Amino acid sequence: MTPRRPLDPQFDLFVPFITDLPLRDQRETMERPFFSLAKRRRLKPIEYVSPDKSVYVNVYPNQQFGMATIWDADILIWAASTLNNLKRSGRNDLPRTLNFQAYDLLKTIGRGTSGREYELLRDGLGRLQSTTIRTNIRPKGKKKERQFSWIESWTDLVDEKTGQSMGMTLTVSEWFYEGILMDGGLLSIDPAYFSITGGRERWLYRVARKHAGGAGADGFAISLPTLFEKSGAEGTYRRFKFEMLALVRRNDLPGYELMLEVPAKGEPALRMIRRAAGEHAPQQPSAARAKKALGQAAPATLPLFNHLTDETITRVRRDFPGWDVYAAKAEFDAWIGEAESRAPKDYQQAFYGFMRRMHERQHA
Repeated sequence: MTPRRPLDPQFDLFVPFITDLPLRDQRETMERPFFSLAKRRRLKPIEYVSPDKSVYVNVYPNQQFGMATIWDADILIWAASTLNNLKRSGRNDLPRTLNFQAYDLLKTIGRGTSGREYELLRDGLGRLQSTTIRTNIRPKGKKKERQFSWIESWTDLVDEKTGQSMGMTLTVSEWFYEGILMDGGLLSIDPAYFSITGGRERWLYRVARKHAGGAGADGFAISLPTLFEKSGAEGTYRRFKFEMLALVRRNDLPGYELMLEVPAKGEPALRMIRRAAGEHAPQQPSAARAKKALGQAAPATLPLFNHLTDETITRVRRDFPGWDVYAAKAEFDAWIGEAESRAPKDYQQAFYGFMRRMHERQHA
């Protein structure tokens, strides 16, 4: 682990080094499609319009750096949490520019502190600065459009001899800064959020935190087509739906229970209910609870979640490049879950064969 290093005298302004920093996320960014949900570089813009046409969010990536990802948003959570902590402590004239050591930021957001993590941090800062957002999400009753990037600038002072960072700065955008200062503009989040590995799971946690966090015992339900539009995810709705089914099967979102509601007609909805304090995620969704919520027969029991081994993932990525392995896995799991007879004896081999057939069909 890389030890903390004292900052260069040029960085002798406020340096946030706070242990057990109360984590806060900006409410307005938690539901709409502001970030790419994939780790690969995204060059396709997001152009979202709400069903009633009142709200739009357009996100334009930089062709060199790509679009800011939901993992890059961890940096914004750190910034919002740091500024909120200053606000609560009574500090006046909160700065938009924060001076910090990369080590402190990385530790706060649950990352390692290797040289590679420092490189990823710099890449994330680059995407946050170069991604352009245009939206009318904030004004109420007014026609006003705002265009901004998440951060205006960032710097990294590097020791020429060692190549190590001596201190960094970032300046958040005016739009983001205003959201932090707004009454009710921030929501607390569970530190376990940073351990969520999938982009769609991360986004879904933020949706659940915003809507189901204070929704009471019945939680909050949203149709899968609407959820798909709000995610800004690339790919088809069919693939997104399979991935949501996989998340319902696992039902391990920190702090929230997931269940699928299947109406007699139309597309299913996803219900999110806040777990009681100290309640751990169950192995499977509660079918009885889902039945009560639906007022009808509960959907068929979903199969147990199967894990891919590292060896299988490596083989698939090597032999069938260009595929989203986890999205394909969700589709495969949904397919085998439709009938007991499809349950494979060797899950790893069956999934590899499934990927081979998909790859061959695409390149036929």
